[in-house]
Amino acid sequence: MTTRPTWLIVIDPQRIFADPSSDWASPFFPAAMERIRSLAAHVGPERTLVTRWLPTADRSTAWGDYFAAWPFADVPADDPLYELVDEARGLSAHPSIDEPTFGKWGAQLAAAVGPDAHLLLAGVSTDCCVITTALAAADAGMRATVVRDACAASTAENGQAALHVMGLFGPQIALADAAEVIGS
Repeated sequence: MTTRPTWLIVIDPQRIFADPSSDWASPFFPAAMERIRSLAAHVGPERTLVTRWLPTADRSTAWGDYFAAWPFADVPADDPLYELVDEARGLSAHPSIDEPTFGKWGAQLAAAVGPDAHLLLAGVSTDCCVITTALAAADAGMRATVVRDACAASTAENGQAALHVMGLFGPQIALADAAEVIGS
């Protein structure tokens, strides 16, 4: 039996999703971040990757409509809104993987983890960037475990709906709590 390397992917632990004054803040971010830090300590900085969503998409596409709907987020990529939260700094020995898309699975992440990795997915938002990352990774043939209690949703209802949908994609996508992952 082949042992697959496990990688923790911490999706978008940025100020825009953590700061209570942000329109996109998740009320579940502080609790999720505590569990993310425990998972990162368990996996180690060499096997932890942190992603950031940056507002660099082409505004002539539907992203233009998106930013028109959310003008507070239509600021330069180096705006403090897009910085990692302090608690996320130092989780990874690697530079952040920055993408202008909701889903973070793509060439950068695939190259970083390799073809046989097992992904532990955590971060924000369960009902946006986590679900789109999980589904794209599953489509690419990756095995992923979404760490339910290390994800922060926009609302409890939206989080449960996203987890339900991701749970339909077994065996490519599994769901577990941080304690289960750390204890296994």
